[in-house]
Amino acid sequence: MTVPQLRHSLRRRRQASGFTLIEILLVIVIILLLAGALVVFVLPQQKGAERNTTRLMLQQVANALDTYRLNLGHYPNEQEGGLDALLKKPTFENERLGEKWQGPYLKPGTTLDDPWNNKIRYELADMTTQGQNSGALPYKLFSVGPDGQPDTEDDVKLASDTPDGAPSTGGAGSN
Repeated sequence: MTVPQLRHSLRRRRQASGFTLIEILLVIVIILLLAGALVVFVLPQQKGAERNTTRLMLQQVANALDTYRLNLGHYPNEQEGGLDALLKKPTFENERLGEKWQGPYLKPGTTLDDPWNNKIRYELADMTTQGQNSGALPYKLFSVGPDGQPDTEDDVKLASDTPDGAPSTGGAGSN
């Protein structure tokens, strides 16, 4: 092979190796289409998963509250620390009551935060109005949802926290 033929062969290899601008742009467009599809199909699923996780957490806390009531005869109040009484033993004035505490009622390491880093809300119902709704729970247990504001449409409430005791399935404050 002569020197001019060798140079010509090397030029062809250099030109043949590498990508053209069109090829690079085509790959970028394909990547952007895949990313767009991911956003369209995965993000709504994540929002639903966060709500389902919150509902499961509320049910777990409700079960722990019921166990607490079975052991002590009442639901935890503010003086006992509210939901914190499910995780660590409160200070009781009555020693006999303190002996009945069989906690922790939730697994160690359980955080009482929803997926949006808001505290789970727990409020004991007013005993004078409780008689009106015999099927209602004596407490409210809910998450304020992604916006962090109570009493809005995105709140996640315990399923049996409706006045008639039926699961909440839609409308303001039910999801």
